[in-house]
Amino acid sequence: MTKLMGPRLFEVEQESIAPIPADARHGRSRELFTIWFGMNMTPLTVVTGATATTLLGLPMLSSIIAILLGHVIGGIGMALHAAQGPQLGVPQMLQARGQFGAKGASLIVVVAILMFVGYFSSNLIVSANSITELAPGLSGTGMIILCAVLSFVIAGFGYNLVRKVTELGAYIVGVLVLVSFVVLFLGGDFWAALTHGTFTWTGFFAMLAIGIVWQLTYAPYVSDYSRYMPANSGQRGAFWGTYLGCVTSSALLMVLGAGVGLAVTEADTMAGLHHILGPVLGAVVLVGFAFVAAAGNSVNAYCSALCALTLVETFVSGWRPRLKARLVTSLVLHLTGVVLALAATTSFASSYFSFLSVLLYILIPWSAVNLVDFYIIRHGSYAVDEFYAADGGRYGRWNAGALIVFGIGVLAQIPFMSTPFYTGPIATAMGGIDIAWLVGLTVSAVAYLAIARLAPALVRLHAGSTEPDLITE
Repeated sequence: MTKLMGPRLFEVEQESIAPIPADARHGRSRELFTIWFGMNMTPLTVVTGATATTLLGLPMLSSIIAILLGHVIGGIGMALHAAQGPQLGVPQMLQARGQFGAKGASLIVVVAILMFVGYFSSNLIVSANSITELAPGLSGTGMIILCAVLSFVIAGFGYNLVRKVTELGAYIVGVLVLVSFVVLFLGGDFWAALTHGTFTWTGFFAMLAIGIVWQLTYAPYVSDYSRYMPANSGQRGAFWGTYLGCVTSSALLMVLGAGVGLAVTEADTMAGLHHILGPVLGAVVLVGFAFVAAAGNSVNAYCSALCALTLVETFVSGWRPRLKARLVTSLVLHLTGVVLALAATTSFASSYFSFLSVLLYILIPWSAVNLVDFYIIRHGSYAVDEFYAADGGRYGRWNAGALIVFGIGVLAQIPFMSTPFYTGPIATAMGGIDIAWLVGLTVSAVAYLAIARLAPALVRLHAGSTEPDLITE
C-alpha cells in the first residue's frame, strides 16, 4: 500500500484513457472501500437525504427504509460496473464502445460529462454554503472558486493523490458524522418530531428512486478507479469494496440529513445541522464537511476529464492523450463547473432535484445494456485494443442494436415518469408513484438480451459463434 507521503503519492499521473499496463497495476479492494466511502462524505449527501422529510414530507422511519432500500438496490448495478475495471483496465465510458460502437458510445459519454459537471457544480455550491454559514461576511463566489482550485490541484496530480485524499476524507468526516448522530439523538427536537410527516407511496417511491439514481450516477466512472487494480485480484474484490464503501456512506449521510430535516425548521439543511450541533462543534463539522467535499470533488473532475478525452479521441483518429491534454481538459471543465455553480445558486434546491430525476431515466437503459452485454452476452471478454480502432474494429462505429435498445428503454419510461416538469399518464393514474426506473431497467435488459439472441448481427455478434472476444492490451 502506498504510504501517505510516499514518492508515488505526488507523482503526476501520466496515464489517461489508454489501457493500464500490468506493471502499473496496484491497489486492493480495501482501498476501493475507502475511496467510495469518502466520496460520499459531503454536505451534498446530507442535503439530498433531507429531501425525504422536507420536500417529500415522510416520517423518519419511512425515510430510513426508503433511503436504505434505494441505496442497496442501486448499489448492485453500480458495483457490477466497478467489477469490470480490473479485467479490462480502461475507463468505463471508453469500455462502452464494446456495446454501442466507437461513435455510438459518444452519445453516452456526453450524458456522463453533463452528469459529472453537474455534480461537480452542486458540490461546489454546498461546500461554499457550509463555509459562508459560519462566516456570512465571506464571499460565496470566492469560496466556490477556492474549492474549485483545490479540486483542480488534486485532480491534476491524478489517480494516486485523488485516491489518498478521498481515503483521508473518509476518516475525517466519518468521525464527524458519528458525533453528529450522537448529538442529534441526544437532542429533544429530533425525538419530539419523530412522528411528524405523513407516509405516502408517492413520497416513498420518490426517495427510493433518489437512492437508486445516487448509486447509478457513479456507474459511468466506478471502473475508472478499479481499472488500476491488478487483473488477478478478481471481480469479487472490486465489487464488494466499491459496493460496501459507496452504499454505507451515502445511506448513512442521507439518514443524517433526513433526521436534521425533521428536527429543525431552517430552510438550509447545513444551517440546521449547525444549529443542532452548537456554535463550536457545528463549526468544526461544517468546516470538515466543506474541506472534504472540495477535495473529494476532484473525483468528479478527474473522471469528467477522462470522459471528455474519450469523446475527443472518438473523432480524432490515432490521437493518444497524455498529461498535457488531461490537465488542459480538467482546467476547462473546472471553469465550466464554476460558471454553472455561480449561475445556479439562486435556485439550487429545485434545479438539483430535477437534475437527479432526469439522470435516472437516461442512465438506466445504458446501465442495463452494459451489464447484460458484459456479464451475459460476452462474459467479460472484449478485444480492448479494438476500442481504439478508427473504424471501431469488431465493434464498429455505431452499434445499431444497442442504440435501438437505449432508445426503447428511454421511451418506455415516459408514461411512468413523475418529475417536477412532467408526469406521465400511468404515473398520474398511480397517484404520482414513479416506477420508471424499474420499467426502464427491465425493458432495456430484456430487449437487449432478445436482440443478441435472435439477431446477433445487430449487436455485432457473429451468429452461431461461441468464440469469445480476446482481452488484449
